[in-house]
Amino acid sequence: MGILAGIMVPHPPLIVPAVGRGGERGIAATVRAYEQAAEFAMSFEPEVLLFVSPHAVMYADYFHVSPGAGASGNFAQFGAPQEAFDAAYDAEFVCALEDAAHDGGFPAGTLGERDKRLDHGVMVPLYFLSRAAGKLPKAVRVGLSGLSLAEHYKFGRLIAETAERLGRRAVVVASGDLSHKLKADGPYGFSPDGPVYDERIMDVMGRAAFDELFDFSEDSCESAAECGHRSFVIMAGAFDGRAVRAGRLSYEGPFGVGYGVCTLEGGGRDDSRRFLDIYEDKERARLARIRAAEDEYVRLARASVEHYVRTGRRLEMPAGLPDDMTRRRAGVFVSLHEDGRLRGCIGTIAPVTPCVAQEIIDNGVSASSRDPRFNPVEPEELDKLVYSVDVLEPPEKISSPSQLDVKKYGVIVTKGGRRGLLLPNLDGVNSVDEQIAIAKQKAGIAQREDVELERFEVTRHF
Repeated sequence: MGILAGIMVPHPPLIVPAVGRGGERGIAATVRAYEQAAEFAMSFEPEVLLFVSPHAVMYADYFHVSPGAGASGNFAQFGAPQEAFDAAYDAEFVCALEDAAHDGGFPAGTLGERDKRLDHGVMVPLYFLSRAAGKLPKAVRVGLSGLSLAEHYKFGRLIAETAERLGRRAVVVASGDLSHKLKADGPYGFSPDGPVYDERIMDVMGRAAFDELFDFSEDSCESAAECGHRSFVIMAGAFDGRAVRAGRLSYEGPFGVGYGVCTLEGGGRDDSRRFLDIYEDKERARLARIRAAEDEYVRLARASVEHYVRTGRRLEMPAGLPDDMTRRRAGVFVSLHEDGRLRGCIGTIAPVTPCVAQEIIDNGVSASSRDPRFNPVEPEELDKLVYSVDVLEPPEKISSPSQLDVKKYGVIVTKGGRRGLLLPNLDGVNSVDEQIAIAKQKAGIAQREDVELERFEVTRHF
């Protein structure tokens, strides 16, 4: 009992003949592999199908589990309302999963349902599964979140523990397309990271090398515009500590979007495959190395944040700081990252305090508690944070974007009373046009509006 198997499958609506109207023939290998994967899944005679869909309800800090007795859906938005589906939910499983999450302090449950209808990330697999079985078992539908890959893996473990506790024969259906940026003439354009992601993820899933799922950076996944990575991580977590036999069935991307199909069969206990434990040990060692190498600027930013988060009070300026920090005035930005993603960034274009050190202390507090894009940093996050401190040189006016260099110069855009800044040498910002566009967006300036430009250099401390 428990998680018997899993399938990694895409969800292009056009693969359903009523939607594709012949277009599905362009991915014939995917169709055949999908049929094979559906037969594989149903051969285990599951009592519950656990659907993980990127198109279910998604929150930044919470995993949504669909509540109720069941749900329906159709492909009306894709021109085929006659292709309709019903799914009966395993309410006992959902309740047990939600209780386990609550008891363990894990952010998952049935709160916040916005749309009861089945999404196409579930309906496309249902199309094939229903043809491989006379009668479908009950279902559980879960969504993704904006939390880290480690939290998605933990959710998979929680799902597996629930299946085992209830004695359910369960199969995981991890729904997700791969890169959406495989071709310049495709619907989403081309990124060099697209084909690289697809080749790599098919290799990883084809070997069930789930430890390598943590090695994909947030930036590369975003650049590739992948859809299913977190679905695959949840499924991987459901097999934690067990042997897995994997089968790679197909890969295609003729329309500019990658479609991959793999099967996974669970085996016996294998403690060498407790990949979250392995990952967390590596992360602790990596973060310890980063912390040991921090210079005085970054150590002060860290001390400021940790003191404020733990006590609610600002740090007094320490004694013994270098003269460059206590006698110089400059604008300063403090940036926080967690699990490879921005966690907060606040700064000053020009100095507003007597010295750089005080600027760091104040902006560290603001970055951890007042960045409107994020919730305030919690004490349990402190050991996971990575800091950088940018000390700004005075800006100079320029007459043309040709005088910018995204690696060397930051940019300030001004229109009337609106002003936006973007630091130099940021991951994912590869052109001057992108740099200016993001700075305008931050300032609330329309892209078509002309602006005054300034550039500045920074000294970045890690």
